[in-house]
Amino acid sequence: MSGTEDPMLSLLHEIIAQRKLTALFQPIVRMRNGEILGYEGLIRGPSNTPLHSPLALFKVARAHNMSVQMEYLCRHIVLTRFAQLGLPGNLFLNVSPGALMQPEAIQGETLRYLDTLGVNPQRIIIELTENEPTYDYAQLRNAAMHYRDMGFQIAIDDLGEGFSSLRLWSELQPEYVKVDMHFVQGINHDPMKLQFVRSIQEIAEKSGSIVIAEGIESQAELLTIRDLGIACGQGYHISRPLPEPPVSISDDVTKTLRRDKVPLDAKKYGPGKHSTTVFKLLRETRYVSPEVSNDTVYDMFVNDPQLQALPVVSNGLPIGLINRYSMVERFARLYGRELYGKKSCAFFMDPNPILTEQSTSLQDLSNLLVHAESHHLSNGFIITDRGQYMGLGTGHDLLREITQMQIDAARHANPLTQLPGNVPINDHIEYLLQSGVEFCICYCDLDQFKPFNDVYGYRKGDDMIQATGRVLQQACDPELDFIGHIGGDDFLILFQSEDWEKRCRSMLDNFDAETRGFYYDEDVERGGYYTEDRQGNRVFHKLVSVSLGAVKIEPSQYSSPHQIASAATRAKKQAKKIPGNSLFIERRIPATFSWALKDA
Repeated sequence: MSGTEDPMLSLLHEIIAQRKLTALFQPIVRMRNGEILGYEGLIRGPSNTPLHSPLALFKVARAHNMSVQMEYLCRHIVLTRFAQLGLPGNLFLNVSPGALMQPEAIQGETLRYLDTLGVNPQRIIIELTENEPTYDYAQLRNAAMHYRDMGFQIAIDDLGEGFSSLRLWSELQPEYVKVDMHFVQGINHDPMKLQFVRSIQEIAEKSGSIVIAEGIESQAELLTIRDLGIACGQGYHISRPLPEPPVSISDDVTKTLRRDKVPLDAKKYGPGKHSTTVFKLLRETRYVSPEVSNDTVYDMFVNDPQLQALPVVSNGLPIGLINRYSMVERFARLYGRELYGKKSCAFFMDPNPILTEQSTSLQDLSNLLVHAESHHLSNGFIITDRGQYMGLGTGHDLLREITQMQIDAARHANPLTQLPGNVPINDHIEYLLQSGVEFCICYCDLDQFKPFNDVYGYRKGDDMIQATGRVLQQACDPELDFIGHIGGDDFLILFQSEDWEKRCRSMLDNFDAETRGFYYDEDVERGGYYTEDRQGNRVFHKLVSVSLGAVKIEPSQYSSPHQIASAATRAKKQAKKIPGNSLFIERRIPATFSWALKDA
């Protein structure tokens, strides 16, 4: 080797010669029960070197026309380690289309190596990773058919991300398609991603492919993917890539997948529902690179009176924002254009604009702008997707959406507690029924509340109702349980938490502690207070207590929200027959429902 050889090339030669690569394996699970379908084989270069990352490793290999050689080495190391570990299920083996069509591949080199390892080729899924355009589809299709004849199956990686992944799907008709993580991460907050993945699932059902969702990083994403009917998934929330991966996934993930639950806010993204993320404010706006001159930017503002701000973007990354009025004002100064016209537009840009990810909630963005300098509200903000430029949003649009959200929330919220009122309560019951999940409905009602209101006054009465709302809300799981305020002293909770009974009993315990301070000391000591009836007789009333009537709902036993509300009302009436704070659980199997919904 030459003494002036590129140090990266020297390191690459060393890695290949000494096989200094490590295989990692990330489980792919069946979403219906958490069983491991197989593992994706991944590779890492030597730690503490510039080529540790596979992206860097293959970038250098491609630059020196060694990508196929590197890919063969990676394949051997992954296959060898997979066999050594004796892992169950299948192995998803990353292969580029170019490498798949190499003569050595077609002649069965991988098949012979598998034979020496004692691994059945039917356990190997060739996962096509696309890092460059694929033009010769006929040759690729023939190569894929040849691999199938040898017993292998085919998967397409990063569906929706590459140059031609949908065309590949059509041409190769793979057994598996893997949805790119971009469409999975934040899917529970993004209706566009939800619709994309739903569409992929619909195509897969017709084509016979099995869908795998990549990049699942939260329980909410996991549940949303499962509830879309996606067959398989992988991601950090399930398991990170490891040199010695688990042969079964964690109990927490298994329990999550096996229970029938739906994320609380997934209902927001049904037909007619609106996203509450920054994505809704996105405007696809013209942008310029820092190489563009101030003269050019000034002409763009002059020729387009509607253009208020212009993002400056370099290699897909936003680096600044040029405000229309600031640019025009600078050029209006004496010799302004002569001095600055030929300079880079970066000279006049704000290098620290507000940047926000498209998955950010409107509330979070609003809070950010409130605490930022005032000019950001007029400039607007740049919307990104994992740091990449997407477009602009304006302060006016944000204000309009926040205002509309507040109007909508106020329209359907109880004004005293701000909890959802009857319309969203009924919507959520309907949503749970349509989802086919098990849940528990709990009707909550205060006992002896009217005498308390009469003795202590309506202001104390309002305080009591607000305190009750807090007690109930604190006992709910914000990810799964829905609480609504029907009106007056009546509340309704729709539990998906499996420990709902324990949560109900904690409500009873906490209610006394939260409300004890509302009474006079002497009333607390004797356990109640006196009032006079219409005939002037003294009547003793006990302290306010709470009654909870709970019914476990099996969707197959109920067909409408009216039936469920009626069952909850009956359970609440039974609870009120029990003195003091009480919980009544209806454990009988319901008969055929024929009654109409009655008032509480």
